[in-house]
Amino acid sequence: MNNQYIRREVFCGNTCHELKRFWEREIGKQTYYRESEEYRLGRSALRKLREEWRQRLETKLRLRNNPDETEKRANVGQELLASLTQDDTKH
Repeated sequence: MNNQYIRREVFCGNTCHELKRFWEREIGKQTYYRESEEYRLGRSALRKLREEWRQRLETKLRLRNNPDETEKRANVGQELLASLTQDDTKH
């Protein structure tokens, strides 16, 4: 075993333990703050709103780039509405 490490431990004495305890507390505080912030952000509605707006923008861009798809969707929507109104009249 290297004598260098033994001398260091003896030299440090209580100071090493105090430094270790200090840094363990600091790390604990930082961990607590980070976890609290992650929890707060997880509960935030901002992420959900951003995702909804992103989906809306993607849909608008897709429809703008493919006008034929817009017409198909409109026709499908009209057919669906017509079939629903026919089902209502049968009942």
